Amino acid sequence: MTVNDDVLLVHGGTPLEGEIRVRGAKNLVPKAMVAALLGSEPSRLRNVPDIRDVRVVRGLLQLHGVTVRPGEEPGELVLDPTRVESANVADIDAHAGSSRIPILFCGPLLHRLGHAFIPGLGGCDIGGRPIDFHFDVLRQFGATIEKRADGQYLEAPQRLRGTKIRLPYPSVGATEQVLLTAVLAEGVTELSNAAVEPEIEDLICVLQKMGAIIAMDTDRTIRITGVDKLGGYTHRALPDRLEAASWASAALATNGNIYVRGAQQRSMMTFLNTYRKVGGAFEIDDEGIRFWHPGGQLKSIALETDVHPGFQTDWQQPLVVALTQATGLSIIHETVYESRLGFTSALNQMGAHIQLYRECLGGSACRFGARNFLHSAVVSGPTKLQGADLVIPDLRGGFSYLIAALAAEGTSRVHGIDLINRGYENFMEKLMELGAKVELPGKALG
Repeated sequence: MTVNDDVLLVHGGTPLEGEIRVRGAKNLVPKAMVAALLGSEPSRLRNVPDIRDVRVVRGLLQLHGVTVRPGEEPGELVLDPTRVESANVADIDAHAGSSRIPILFCGPLLHRLGHAFIPGLGGCDIGGRPIDFHFDVLRQFGATIEKRADGQYLEAPQRLRGTKIRLPYPSVGATEQVLLTAVLAEGVTELSNAAVEPEIEDLICVLQKMGAIIAMDTDRTIRITGVDKLGGYTHRALPDRLEAASWASAALATNGNIYVRGAQQRSMMTFLNTYRKVGGAFEIDDEGIRFWHPGGQLKSIALETDVHPGFQTDWQQPLVVALTQATGLSIIHETVYESRLGFTSALNQMGAHIQLYRECLGGSACRFGARNFLHSAVVSGPTKLQGADLVIPDLRGGFSYLIAALAAEGTSRVHGIDLINRGYENFMEKLMELGAKVELPGKALG
């Protein structure tokens, strides 16, 4: 039999037990790599995970003349932007569809080269994440944008200028776009209703190390005073709280016990509160957090996702799998991505009882309430899950399917597992370290 690296056989029913490590956050590291483009000196980024988004950004940086090489310690990159140059459109286009990160190259390239080309963008299909707002913001800074058949061509006829921007929703991507553009723009930029996720704060720390002047107010307002020049940085990326929570949910769903080295309490406080309400147990030390199922029944909950400091949308999907094993009715209200609950149809095929609703259930009304989106769910449990054929829809949904397959009775075939590599470093090796019974067709792994 030919080995198919994109299909995984999962033999469920075995608790996950052991230790794994999480490194730098997927939602920070690629953006910190882009920030290096703004500097006149090399930068050092530490705690970098080996994930696909990092490889995509590394390739795009190298296309633009940035030297990227390993540093002195594992997981360290040295990025030298002193010879930034224009890249071939065809080479840039080769990366189209593999990531949404290229849109964040706009501001840095406009500052360094006076122009930029952005190909069509990919990313997970979990709801609308329109790029039009990114371009509207760049126009406010003074960029001109020409739509072409193969993407968008941007120019800055003169130095970009600071501006006042209010986000209609505290979007992480839009906040990053403003930060990466405003730091070298002339004058002051005021961004209100900004995202304030820990990864945003860490990106601000990176930019401040480079010489930027950025102030965060308590009312989601960020003020950036443009400077004439930025240097390099040395920075250790904050750990990936989203991956840590995924493994925590896996421990709960499989009756397991997982020590997540690198997990930090401060950025996970909202998740930890919810985990405890469901009936999960955790123990925190200086090196990480241990998560386990303490026995007994899990409890149903009402849960509403929100921007930070609320319950993160990326925590929701893995936890829903665990909630299929909770006693009673759990109510989920997804307020960040309108299509994120679509993954539950596969869980129902495995034996879960999950009903989706267009109404805003269990909380206040949100922006999807009157727009015909199935963005609320009622999970009835506990239900036994059975192995099935699963096709991974997106990054977090994909890891959730993996958790469901591990918790289920029997064998599941999980298709499209390469998508999980976008945000979970060495997840196959970690599964084996935790005792999961998985194999690639034709090649046993554990």
